[in-house]
This record gives sequence, structure tokens and C-alpha cells, in this order.
Amino acid sequence: MSLIIAVPIGILSARNRYSKLDVTVSNTALVGTSIPIFFLGIVFILVFGYKLKIFPAGGAQSAYPSQYPFGSLLIDRLWHFTLPVSVYTFAILAPVVLLVRSSMLEVLRLDFILAARASGLKESTVIYRHGLRNALIPITTYIGLYFGGLLAGAPITETVFNWPGVGQLFVIATNNLDFPVIQGVIVVITLMTFAANIITDISYSYIDPRIRLA
Repeated sequence: MSLIIAVPIGILSARNRYSKLDVTVSNTALVGTSIPIFFLGIVFILVFGYKLKIFPAGGAQSAYPSQYPFGSLLIDRLWHFTLPVSVYTFAILAPVVLLVRSSMLEVLRLDFILAARASGLKESTVIYRHGLRNALIPITTYIGLYFGGLLAGAPITETVFNWPGVGQLFVIATNNLDFPVIQGVIVVITLMTFAANIITDISYSYIDPRIRLA
């Protein structure tokens, strides 16, 4: 979700460099990068959970079936899932927007972009087919490294929202000094990071044909 939102915003910001839109996007992303995820989670709970009462403040589902929206357990779980996902999406969104913007700015200065525009190609073709593809290498690297960190950052989010997931299990195991569970979660995080790095290295050759795997 962060990638789906961040890539178009980063490209739009880079295309309108130093405009009011660019300044607004950059400053918002910088603020978003600086906000701790636990603080952001608490703010979302206070605003949307207690003040506006739009979403549940925590937990994975309602206590009684009579509380399910439209009587559906699936909708109830998605309803509880919204705030944690929104917080985590925004936390990852901000640095990705800055990275997409800086990568696109660097690529848009290159000579082949000028040549593509001079040859009469559509601006969308120049931006997305030629510009974005060449800007994806650092973005892919960051996402690959961060993929394993998704689970590493989950304990904070799941603890704030009282979500019964692997992250909260890790926190409980740490408090109880349950070393086998702690080691198991760390192994899972390590395997996720390892797999993400392999996929990232393989994807380089598809993004840039000049890169070939040895």
C-alpha cells in the first residue's frame, strides 16, 4: 500500500520541483519520517478511536458476534485492521516518497530523458517507461532491505493496538524471558530479510537489462 501511494506522489513531486506541491509533499514526508510509530499509533487511537469513534481502538475483533458490522466476522476483522494498517502504511510511506522523489530528480536530469523528449515521445512515456524504470534500482534496494524490518517493527504497532500477532508474541516472550520463542521470531525475521535480499538481487536484472546475474 505504501508503494502504491508513494510512487505516484514522489513522481508528481519530482516533476513539479520547487513548486508549492513539492514543498508540501517534502515537508510532510520529513515530518512523517520523524514521528515515532508508537506516537503515531496513539494519536490515531485518540482521534479515530475515542474522539470520532470511527474505528475500534484495539484488538483483532469484537468480543461478541452481535457487535459484528452487518453480522460479518470478516468485515469486523477488517474494521479492526484498518487503524494498524494505516499507521504502518504512513510510517513506511514517508521515507519512500522522499526516496522516489530524489531518485526521479536525479534521473530526469540525464541526457537520455532530454533525448526522449526531443524525439517526440509522450511525457507519460518519458516519465514512467524511461525515467521511473531507471530510478527503481535504489527504491528496490530500500524496499528489499525494509521488507525484513516490517516484522521487526511489528512489536511496537501490535502492542499499541493490542493486536494478537507475531510482534506482540515477541514482546510477551521478551517480558517472560521465553528464549525459545524469542529465538524463533528472530529466525523468522532473518529468513524474511534473506529472502527479500535474494528477490531484490534477482529483480535488478529485470528492471535494468544492463545488469546480469553472474
